[in-house]
Amino acid sequence: MKIIQTPVRFYPYTGGVEAHVHELSKELVNDGHDVEVICASTGETSGVVDGISTSRLSTIAKIAQTNITPKLPIELINRVSHADLIHTHLPTPWSADISAIVGQVTGTPVVLTYHNDIIGSGLADTIASLYNSTALKFTLQLVDQIIITQPSYIDNSEYLAEYEDKITVVHNGVDVDRFSPMNISPDTKSDLGFEPNALNLFFLSVLDEYHEYKGLDILLKSIAKISDESTMNVKLVVGGDGSLRSRYEQLAQDLDITDIVDFRGYIPDEDLPKMYNSADLFVLPSLSSEQEGFGLVLLEALSCGTPVISTEVVGVADEIMSKGLGEVIDSGSVDQLTDAISGAEEYTTDPKVSIECRKICVKKYSWSSKADDLEQLYQELIE
Repeated sequence: MKIIQTPVRFYPYTGGVEAHVHELSKELVNDGHDVEVICASTGETSGVVDGISTSRLSTIAKIAQTNITPKLPIELINRVSHADLIHTHLPTPWSADISAIVGQVTGTPVVLTYHNDIIGSGLADTIASLYNSTALKFTLQLVDQIIITQPSYIDNSEYLAEYEDKITVVHNGVDVDRFSPMNISPDTKSDLGFEPNALNLFFLSVLDEYHEYKGLDILLKSIAKISDESTMNVKLVVGGDGSLRSRYEQLAQDLDITDIVDFRGYIPDEDLPKMYNSADLFVLPSLSSEQEGFGLVLLEALSCGTPVISTEVVGVADEIMSKGLGEVIDSGSVDQLTDAISGAEEYTTDPKVSIECRKICVKKYSWSSKADDLEQLYQELIE
């Protein structure tokens, strides 16, 4: 098959949707399919990435998180005559909307992966509300198939219920070969910001206003509570950069926890498996079921054998609880997160838990199995 993917941005740009498209496209190429990504340029040139042809278009403006690429309509129209289908993605508008229109005009099937709702703050929220009440409805009507990454999203999103008849669930996946258990030396752990004789926690996210829902402020307050109320030796390593990094660093200073919180900034892709393996526990206290599509970083941690603490809003919450892979708490609760971290040593030192974390990812969440699910869906759509 010839598949055109139209995310707004693409690897090496860092983000959950970008990683999702990159990993699935690699697997589809490995299975013999021709995949082309048409996206905005974020400084990179067009070319081939891991066997994936990329056409990176110039941006004339950026509205909130949306790169406006005026050449996208004509580029898509020129290519769809040789393509079997278009696969596009939300929550970032523009590319999905253009893809839906081009698909309708040319008779090309369009698949939309709806990762999460479009929500912002301030002006971005006003723009999001306007989009949701206009273009989003039009786009959802036009596309042939909608993919969500967790079943509960039909209920969590106020926009999807009326399209249930064309919604399919395809869970997110993880590269189980790249994210796998490894022995990390004490010196390497120290170089990465972790400490011996401490319960080492890892948090990873873009640190900007569009990712406040990841709950870092809740985590910092929990660390301060543990520091104030117990003798527990804990260390938090924060990975990621963005416009709110200085605000989070100031919060850590105000809470008097700068000695046990290390802001590492952007973590290169090649270092991520080492980071997950160095941590005793990965923590993602997400706040919003509308904005947290699945929690891809949780799978990366689990695939490395590292247990997790997260909230009820993430896509893998049920399995974290049922398989004993860590702890699930109520979103927004500093007290519950504090208690969960305080009690984590019981299972972070149990090798059986680490084995179970790894096992569930290999069995159910490998990208290759997700690509197989997609291929079946594609085939049904073009027949």
